[in-house]
Amino acid sequence: MGLIEFSKLPITTLIGADVDTFRKVTAGQTIDEAYRHKFALTKMLCRLLNLTRPLEEKRFRELADKPIEMEPLFILGHWRSGTTFVHNIFACDRHFGFTTTYQTVFPHLMMWGQPFFKKNMAFLMPDHRPTDNMELKVDLPQEEEFSLACMMPYSYYNFWFFPEHWLDYAERYLLFNTITEEERSVFKEQFLKLIKISLWNTHGQQFLSKNPPHTGRVKTLLEMFPNAKFIYLKRNPYTVFESTRSFFSNTIKPLQLQDFPEEQLVKDFVEVYRRLFYKFEEEKSLIPAGNLVEVKFEDYEKDPFEMTEEIYRALTLPGFEESKADIGKYVEKKKSYRKNAYKYEKNTVETVEKYWGMALEKWGYSL
Repeated sequence: MGLIEFSKLPITTLIGADVDTFRKVTAGQTIDEAYRHKFALTKMLCRLLNLTRPLEEKRFRELADKPIEMEPLFILGHWRSGTTFVHNIFACDRHFGFTTTYQTVFPHLMMWGQPFFKKNMAFLMPDHRPTDNMELKVDLPQEEEFSLACMMPYSYYNFWFFPEHWLDYAERYLLFNTITEEERSVFKEQFLKLIKISLWNTHGQQFLSKNPPHTGRVKTLLEMFPNAKFIYLKRNPYTVFESTRSFFSNTIKPLQLQDFPEEQLVKDFVEVYRRLFYKFEEEKSLIPAGNLVEVKFEDYEKDPFEMTEEIYRALTLPGFEESKADIGKYVEKKKSYRKNAYKYEKNTVETVEKYWGMALEKWGYSL
């Protein structure tokens, strides 16, 4: 058991940001009284950790010009659509490289100081996610948006700290509808840097991405990687609603620097789901034929081993034969995992049918 419970974090994940990112993300923001100590401690530790930045940048220069030989595999879908489970299964294939949990917190302490800081992080962090009891360890695969939020000021995940601007962040940094070309160039630059460090750190040849925000960025991802492969996960919207409400409520509380009412949280994530659904539908036609597989998570979890093999075949991915023993072991291990059971309250049903009816209809879900 980690020393600190996630719900009682005395700092935010901006502790791992570079000073320029921290300054730009927090500039002009309202810090509510209850969170000023957390903000001050995060700022102090961020500045302290940045003293090592020149050593990290010197090491990275050895990687900077190294080409990415294989284009990434992106696992897309709204939060709570099963992306973590699929990510962990594909990460059993050692030809894939990925962003680790440690890297999401300390992206600037990867090539210098990692053994020391990772040991301390492992001692302090909780063993499981607070919302669904999924295992947490410093070297396990993790979604890269938390890393990007510490590497540049142009991340959708700024909403965790400043939820008052949630929908503004969504339009600009999730859907890229109002992002400037300068900001988009920074995104591309920092994402390439993250991928190169991730591959170096995990000794992979092909980057394996699990990052729900990328669902709204397909066009930009294809500009960077024209032959990238994509898995798009769909899940029962009634379940996604209940699970997202629980996940966002439990995750935002330890990270927020502004008070934010529960009812507004629900309104905002309901609206983000709607916008993200339409954005992916608009851009998925840009993906070359044969490079996209769309999967219902309910179908996937019935027989994850067989479905994984089918996805490898459909996307012409290498490595299944060499990895199927490890994949089989992971799948067998997770058979005893007990998911949260959700009861669909009347308000849930009414909200989903009113605002997410397009997903119900297109994907064929019903009560």
